[in-house]
Amino acid sequence: MSSMNMRPARSDTLGGPLRTVVRAGRALAGYLNAVLGGQDYARYVEHLRRNHPECPVPTEREYWRERHDAADRNPTNRCC
Repeated sequence: MSSMNMRPARSDTLGGPLRTVVRAGRALAGYLNAVLGGQDYARYVEHLRRNHPECPVPTEREYWRERHDAADRNPTNRCC
């Protein structure tokens, strides 16, 4: 087989750019998750279990409800 007939595999030609797009998408998703507080509940549960094991762990729904109620009671952390 001559070298002219050898073509790179499809994954070789798309692998680099596709990998870059996937990596960028994951980075963006991670950033948005952090900005929007996606890990806050998990961190709070970890904190409760480590520092206050006697306290009941609220459900995620209860956590967010209390957090939003607290923000409404104390609007200093908001822009509007």
